[in-house]
Amino acid sequence: MTATSARAAAAAAPAERERIDLLTRIRHELNDGFVMTWRNLMRWVRLPQLLVVSTIQPIMFVLLFNFVFGGPIDIPGIDNYIDFLLAGIFVQATTFGATQTGVALAEDLDQGVIDRFRSLPMSRSAVLAGRTTADAVRGLFVVLLMTLIGSLIGFRFGGTALGAVAAIGIVVAFGFALSWIAAVVGMSMRSPEAAQAASFVWVFPLVFASSAFVPTQTMPGWLAAFAENQPVSAVANAARALMLGEPGEAIAGGSAGELSLRALLWIAALLAVAVPLAIQRYRRAV
Repeated sequence: MTATSARAAAAAAPAERERIDLLTRIRHELNDGFVMTWRNLMRWVRLPQLLVVSTIQPIMFVLLFNFVFGGPIDIPGIDNYIDFLLAGIFVQATTFGATQTGVALAEDLDQGVIDRFRSLPMSRSAVLAGRTTADAVRGLFVVLLMTLIGSLIGFRFGGTALGAVAAIGIVVAFGFALSWIAAVVGMSMRSPEAAQAASFVWVFPLVFASSAFVPTQTMPGWLAAFAENQPVSAVANAARALMLGEPGEAIAGGSAGELSLRALLWIAALLAVAVPLAIQRYRRAV
C-alpha cells in the first residue's frame, strides 16, 4: 500500500465507523420499537374487557348508524345507505380509537410505568413508536371486523380489490397519524381522565362535522365549508371513492386518485406536525 492510499484509507475509516454506528443505532431503535409494540398488543389481548369493548363497539356503530339513519337519509346514486356509511364508520372508529393512545400514555405516566422504561437500556422513541404502531394494528383489526359486519347487512365493494386494500390502508394510516396527536394531548394532560375528556374536544367536531355520515351538500353553507376542508372528510371521501368506484367518486366530487392524494397529504401534514411535538412533549414529560 502506498502512502497516498494509506492516508485515504485512514481518512475513510471514521466515516465508515459513523455509518456502522448509525446502522447499529437504527437497528436497536427498530428492535426496541418492535418490543414495545408487542408489549402493547399483548396487553390488549390479555385484558378481556379491552378486547370485548374493541370488538363490540365497532359492531354497534355499524348496526346502529345503518338502521337508525338508513331510513330517513336518501343519498342520490346510492341504493343502500350502508354503501355510503361504511367508509365514514371506518374513519369514525379509527379516529375515536386513536384517542386511546393519549389515554394509555397518560396512564403510564400517572402510574410511573414510563419512569421504569427510562431505567432500561432502550430507545426513548420506542415508547411512542410502540404505542402508536400497536394502536394502528388494533385499528386495522377494527376496520376488518366492520367490513365483515357491513358485508353481512348488504355492503358490497363496487371498486377494484386494489382499491379496497388502498382504502383500508389510507384509513389505518390516518388513525396512526391521529394517534400521534392523541399522544401529545395525553402527555400534556398527564391523567387518563383528563386525557379522555380533552380528546373529545377535538374529535367530535372533526367526526360529526364531516362527510362521514352525510354528504356535505346537505349542511348549511358555513358548516359545509368547514366540513369539506378538514382531514376526516378528506379521508372518508377517498375511502368511499376507492371502495365504491364511480358512485363513490360522484358523491365525493373527484376521482379516486385525486381524493387519495388529498387524503395522503393530510396524513403527511399531521405526522409532520404531531411527531416532533409528541417527541418533544415526551422528553419534557419524563
